[in-house]
Amino acid sequence: MSSSGYHKLDVYNQAHDLAVRIHKMTFTLSAFEKYEEGSQARRSSKRVSSSVVEGYALRKYKAHFLVYLYRALGSADETQEHLRFLIKTASLSDVELGQTLLRAAEEVSQKLARFIQGVEREHDASRPLLRPHLPESDGEAVLDPQVDASDRTSDIRHRTSED
Repeated sequence: MSSSGYHKLDVYNQAHDLAVRIHKMTFTLSAFEKYEEGSQARRSSKRVSSSVVEGYALRKYKAHFLVYLYRALGSADETQEHLRFLIKTASLSDVELGQTLLRAAEEVSQKLARFIQGVEREHDASRPLLRPHLPESDGEAVLDPQVDASDRTSDIRHRTSED
């Protein structure tokens, strides 16, 4: 594994490791669920780390970087929903494993939310991005849509009108 680039991002590593664990878990499901809810869980969990990788490649452009990070957050939340379905329908017989994976998925979402807040606040394309200064929160991370909303909107509109 490379020791540079997105591989140094904790949020990428945590999301990637979770996707591998979910991938393995889904092949313990019944044949029906393996290709139904299991397939959805595999795809959404893999999209989290993949979106971080794609966004990292475009990190020079704050608006593009954020689009991919928000996609990653949406996929992380979607992954939680698939895990909840598997647990509630008893399709995943190992409830303890399901709860462990669900907690890990919630943690990935929280970490992504804090990472997004840091990028929104501190993005500077002229310096390398390893990990923005992100204060730890006491509880669940909540994204404030009003933070620099006018700046993000005008920046996105400006880039869109040039394309």
